Amino acid sequence: MAFLSGSIGFERFRVVGSKLRKFSGDQLELLSHFASGKFKTSSEENVQVGFLGGSHLLDRDFDEEKNIINHALHFGIRIDTNQIPSALKKAWLQIELAAMMKDSSQGRPTRAQRQEASDSVEQRCLNELQSDKYVRMQQYPALWDVQQQLLYFGGSGASALGHAADLFERAFAVELERVNASWLAMQWAERTKKLDALHEIDITSFLEESPIVSLAWASNTADDFSFLGNEFLLWLWWYLDNESDRVLLKDKSEVTLMFARTMQLECPWGEWGREVLTSECPIRMPEAMQAIRAGKLPRKAGLILVREGQQFEFVLHAETFAISSAKIIVEEPDDHPQDRLDNRIDSIRFLSETVDQLFETFCHRRVGKAWNSDVKKIRKWLQTEPNSKKSSPAA
Repeated sequence: MAFLSGSIGFERFRVVGSKLRKFSGDQLELLSHFASGKFKTSSEENVQVGFLGGSHLLDRDFDEEKNIINHALHFGIRIDTNQIPSALKKAWLQIELAAMMKDSSQGRPTRAQRQEASDSVEQRCLNELQSDKYVRMQQYPALWDVQQQLLYFGGSGASALGHAADLFERAFAVELERVNASWLAMQWAERTKKLDALHEIDITSFLEESPIVSLAWASNTADDFSFLGNEFLLWLWWYLDNESDRVLLKDKSEVTLMFARTMQLECPWGEWGREVLTSECPIRMPEAMQAIRAGKLPRKAGLILVREGQQFEFVLHAETFAISSAKIIVEEPDDHPQDRLDNRIDSIRFLSETVDQLFETFCHRRVGKAWNSDVKKIRKWLQTEPNSKKSSPAA
């Protein structure tokens, strides 16, 4: 029940093609129909993917009270991989070859003997896979919010994301769009009629003497704006260090922020590696300023934010806008378990909305006339000696 208690982590997908306004037994029936053990992917790997009830690895029970909470569908996805370890296959091959060469006068096996040994190992692999001894089971929490039409998936990695998305799309006859920095920027630009302006921007070189044409970790295609996630974290760093610890959002609410716990920075040219800094306030470490003065960009950062009395602590991944290690602090009623769950779901929605509005505030400045002024200030800030900087705003 990862989304319902403890710290959480997730990536988000926009659910496209669904006309649902509320969940019912129909969706529970689909979860049961595609439950773990009943559905196999079409990939060459021996992989089985299915839904779980959400309580544990073997939970295949679905009901409204457990799975439908505050206009959201909570469930799990289990991915079973049945694969022989490569080291074991190599060992079997060596054993086969050694048996063939035991009574042979030749110094090494012939090509025909190697092929025979390889065929024998492949057959042994097929036999061993039938026993399910090598099945690796992994479960991931998922939350489908019908109000936002977002799927929160508590996993990462291309393979897990791909298998989970394939299952979800097949089961519910919808399409999923990955919500990342590039997608968020495009959606914001379409809503505000700034799509042409967005397509005119290039990666910002915060160091004049070291221009950045492309990022080592990005696809750098014409419609890839994931670099805005990296620029957002650096801009936010400068803003909190020099302007204010509060940011005004489009709905006129304020969010108070500080960097906390962790920061990962990486060379955009792929030449000087990466640095992972851990501290109560990593941006105050000398290594942090040295890294960005050398041109490195943030790829993920720990943040603490407070908005409308709610506090969140989490790690934001710049390009994917994935959230990890999120701690949600809410007032929980003592004697109403359902209210606690409802509040938990509302807090996840609120965190998602707050992070998106923060990024939209940045996008408004990034595409607007204010950006040139901000870049000049950031360049000056990067050139300022540490002992001449003013103290940071109170967090």
